[in-house]
Amino acid sequence: MLKQRIITAAILLPIALIGFFLLEGLAFALFIGVVVGLGAWEWARLAGCAGQFARVGYAVIVGLLLAVLYRFPALAPWLLSISVVWWLAATSLVLSYPRSQRHWGGRFGSLVIGLLILLPAWQALVLLKQWQQGNWLIVAVMVLVWAADIGAYVSGKTFGRRKLAPQVSPGKSWEGLIGGLITSLLITFGVGLYQGWSTRELVLAVLGAALVVVISVVGDLTESMFKRSSGIKDSSQLLPGHGGVMDRIDSLTAAVPVFTVLLWLAGWGAW
Repeated sequence: MLKQRIITAAILLPIALIGFFLLEGLAFALFIGVVVGLGAWEWARLAGCAGQFARVGYAVIVGLLLAVLYRFPALAPWLLSISVVWWLAATSLVLSYPRSQRHWGGRFGSLVIGLLILLPAWQALVLLKQWQQGNWLIVAVMVLVWAADIGAYVSGKTFGRRKLAPQVSPGKSWEGLIGGLITSLLITFGVGLYQGWSTRELVLAVLGAALVVVISVVGDLTESMFKRSSGIKDSSQLLPGHGGVMDRIDSLTAAVPVFTVLLWLAGWGAW
């Protein structure tokens, strides 16, 4: 398994770097669209669509909606605003699982939830790419999420006692969450000092980073909730040793839209 993980990572890393740093405009939107399309194909299975025809059909619908969003960029603020509301609602669904299942709306409702997860993530990345220092903004949100994951893993393994959401993901603990938060906030604080941010900017950055990290955990738990409900361990086996695409991007689907909205509120970029 470790060998598979290393080989897969060695193949995907240069592809990801090329896609994020060298592609622009439509090419970048298509690159992210392919990732989101694969995620949609996997999500349809989590929503209860076992047949390939239904899963591919759902991915095609997502692709068409991405084309509409690209053609009409004025929809971006509405979509990202809805996304923020959705992730607040998702927090409640995760905390109240399994009772919350009755609010999903069955297979159709689960497919709609997939749209609320995937479309805003694509839209947010496309927007970030267009803003000043877009490449580094994308790197920044990914570093926040990945650092939190690493910190949570180490802290959880070392100190984990109190379960965070035992009905959804028994392996996660409050100690892990705190460790992940501390790791990401230390990085944010260090970057702020290096960049010479004012006290106000530093405080806002740390608070914003904390919110992004917490929401990223909700993104992870949301996918885990649907996998547990459907009895599926991994969203697919597209990435040997890593599971599926959704298993790799679940935290980012929540973090990236919230990160983008926070930057917009701070006056970083325009819709």
